[in-house]
Amino acid sequence: MESAIGVLVSQFKVYAGSDGSSDTLSRDEFHRLVTSALPNFVTNAADPAAIDQLMSSLDKNSDGELNFLEFWQLIGHLASKHGGFSQ
Repeated sequence: MESAIGVLVSQFKVYAGSDGSSDTLSRDEFHRLVTSALPNFVTNAADPAAIDQLMSSLDKNSDGELNFLEFWQLIGHLASKHGGFSQ
């Protein structure tokens, strides 16, 4: 599990750092991450409007970016769904 967490953190920083700060994902960075790294886990990953809606639902402080904890909510949801756990 430790290696999986390491991968999630490093991938977040890679995508987050492409436009500036490696602490947050901008809209464009989030789009790139979802379409490149999660195309089979995120429904409608190729639809920009769907990804915008997903980002808005995760952006709890409404600052237009996702910090790691906001992003982590998506990972938890996807892992639960993939594992067949109750939502």
